[in-house]
Amino acid sequence: MKTAAEQAPVKRSRAAEAPAASSEAKAHDVVLQVRDLAVDIRTHRGTVRAVNSVGFEARAGETLALLGESGCGKSMTAKALAGIMDPVCDLADGQIVLNGTDLAALSAKERLKFAGPGLGIVFQDALTALNPVYTVGTQLGEAFRIHRGLNARQARAEAIDLMKRVGIPEPESRVNSYPHQFSGGMRQRILIAMAVALNPRLLIADEPTTALDVTVQAQIMQLLRTLREEGQMAVILITHDLAVVAEEADSVAVMYAGNVVESGPVSEVFADPRHPYTKGLLESVPVHLERGAQLKSIPGSPPELHDIPAGCVYQSRCPLVQDICRAERPALRPVTSPVNDADAGTATANVPSGGPSRPARTAACHFSEEITNA
Repeated sequence: MKTAAEQAPVKRSRAAEAPAASSEAKAHDVVLQVRDLAVDIRTHRGTVRAVNSVGFEARAGETLALLGESGCGKSMTAKALAGIMDPVCDLADGQIVLNGTDLAALSAKERLKFAGPGLGIVFQDALTALNPVYTVGTQLGEAFRIHRGLNARQARAEAIDLMKRVGIPEPESRVNSYPHQFSGGMRQRILIAMAVALNPRLLIADEPTTALDVTVQAQIMQLLRTLREEGQMAVILITHDLAVVAEEADSVAVMYAGNVVESGPVSEVFADPRHPYTKGLLESVPVHLERGAQLKSIPGSPPELHDIPAGCVYQSRCPLVQDICRAERPALRPVTSPVNDADAGTATANVPSGGPSRPARTAACHFSEEITNA
């Protein structure tokens, strides 16, 4: 039997009529362009570069996944995009162009105007992200009070509509409840409701299903998918879960040691990886193993930020490493892929014929053409 949350339809709130979600937001338009993004962290041992020359695009109605191990720079990239970095972090370089405006060139006060109508973010720990001393109705209504100038009664009505929209049962009575009175899955829905309250063009979801059981994870991902299609948002999904990327994303950027080492349509990257790190990640998934068979893994561990090598960042773990890898860092450059759309799965099936071209395949490896046969 389905729970009340599963049965509850995803509804559009009155806020959904805002211009940000109007017909002007055409499917597959480029909403976000990130170019040469670099983030430094000041430590007691000196300044280190946590994100290095990262670039990608996010399109309306599509999901871009940032994939990689813990510590590879995914969440730091998300914080840089949202402008919520810690005081010890600095945006060292790059452009973050959202709807034609370079956020990196704005002051902190100017950037606040984009929080809500331009960009929303969902964190992985809802209990920490929500304020325990305010009701969820107060927290959900805050965006409408700040950005729309609504009074308390009007903001409460919008909060109830948002709760209905994300499938929270009995919103009229639960709008006065506190975060600790909700389950983990319901808190995550509230956090998602806060992020999409003003129908942003871009939604960043940072490990949105961490610490949730499998059933609730599926419900949360379905909710994000529905909201994305409903509002034609561009979604950046940050995860280390290959299965989630294969199921939810249209394109992927694989990160390692603060660098994007491979990017492109999910179907092509997963079917024909052109970087040894991507290949190692995919081979570590137990698909057709028999009981007792040895699991494959990537030897070693990612380098410390203080000890990033001069050449390829992956050289210490790469089975194809040669002298050129130690001496010269490979640039992220276009690669060809023999994968046909008919064999590529469903990741790009939602792109209509005659629409914009798919994201280009790129890889940062001196031997990207040899990896297929490695």
